[in-house]
Amino acid sequence: MTGDSFEVLTAAVAEEAQARAAGAFLASGCAAGDRVVFCLPSSAALLCAVLGALRVGVVPVLLNATLTAAERELLVDDAAPVLVVTDADALARLDAGPPVALAPHPRARPMHYTSGTTGTAKGVWSGLWDAPTAAAALADEADQWCFGPDDVHLVCSPMYHSVSVRFAGGTLLAGGTCVILDHFDAGRAAAALEGASGAVPTTTFLAPSALARLLALPDTAPERFDALRLLVHAGSPCPPALKRAALDVVAPDVLWEFYGSTEGQFTVCSATEWLERPGTVGRARRGRELSVDPDGTVWCRPPPFQRFTYWGDEAKTAGAWRDGAFTVGDLGRLDADGYLYLDGRRDDLVITGGVNVYPAEVEASLADVPGIVDIAVFGLADERWGQRVCAAVVAGPGVDPDAVIAALADHAADNLAGYKRPKQYEVVDALPRTATGKVQRLLLPGILGLE
Repeated sequence: MTGDSFEVLTAAVAEEAQARAAGAFLASGCAAGDRVVFCLPSSAALLCAVLGALRVGVVPVLLNATLTAAERELLVDDAAPVLVVTDADALARLDAGPPVALAPHPRARPMHYTSGTTGTAKGVWSGLWDAPTAAAALADEADQWCFGPDDVHLVCSPMYHSVSVRFAGGTLLAGGTCVILDHFDAGRAAAALEGASGAVPTTTFLAPSALARLLALPDTAPERFDALRLLVHAGSPCPPALKRAALDVVAPDVLWEFYGSTEGQFTVCSATEWLERPGTVGRARRGRELSVDPDGTVWCRPPPFQRFTYWGDEAKTAGAWRDGAFTVGDLGRLDADGYLYLDGRRDDLVITGGVNVYPAEVEASLADVPGIVDIAVFGLADERWGQRVCAAVVAGPGVDPDAVIAALADHAADNLAGYKRPKQYEVVDALPRTATGKVQRLLLPGILGLE
């Protein structure tokens, strides 16, 4: 069913569509463990095809729909799929397949590629699960977020981001309904929250950048969010001011965040916990154990269904795992109660004069300086210090950039040790981000012509 710029998908309709899509895959010669590439905008048809594939053991490979043809072909070649679906007609043909019986749970995770901002993109591969492992994987999400038949989930994020399929699929498999946007637009998301599709959302996920755009609408009112029992954010750090703005429109028990990656989920954090411990991303999710190396690297010992390899890359896989725990290179610290605080990514680390500077820490200190909309800290080569700390700044409308830079420098002088203070500020129109909202710090020197 379609509404004004959105689609409404019920569990019953989705179940039949999944069976047809699964039948189409099997009829085309796909077998369990084979891969099917999708490179399309979000839609009900795409969601049903992905879930149908998973429930007969065919593994969907979800690629960013905005890739150029050359970028897409590199990943397609790497994934070695049996089938590639990149246009609406091919997707529609899957809905004409002969219905087949489906497993009660997805038999694998979709394969997603890491963003590749710090090197070559890597496919995250879970292989096929046996029935108990598949049931545990579905329960991990369903129990955490309490998906149920009365839920209406608003899909705002692209389906090549793993959280979209996890939340939407979990809702449908629990008997609920999804309202699907083909791409994020703050006005359309607001209309959907107000029930413009005919179904009023009770849950949604928003990257912080999308949440900021939604809350910045001139007619934002708390009533818009009254039906939500769950508003989740993740994907990039959420500035404290934005988090507090979100808390002004929902109850504390509605707003949650999680810390995770394409590879797996680490923590969850309620707003109450965050208010008690500002800056934390929460404690380990059920079935996981967190640890931090002396150098600050965060490790997670996951449940069996979260085991993964990097597709076709034994060396990178070996580097990610140690004694049953994995890392994605993030840096952080655990307090006495097991709450995790992130300091950044090792790939983002700026080493100046032999001292480590964590961009996330500097950004957090400077984020609330009046007049700035966004900020990213990065390193540039420096003959004397090895690297110097720099910052790219997005100034607010009508704000004098020179005044903002002066204010940032004054704030840094009062609040940061000398080695952490940016030595150079660059004003930009926008920061480069991935589709999930992560700042691509390593692209900034090239964008600014400073390499």
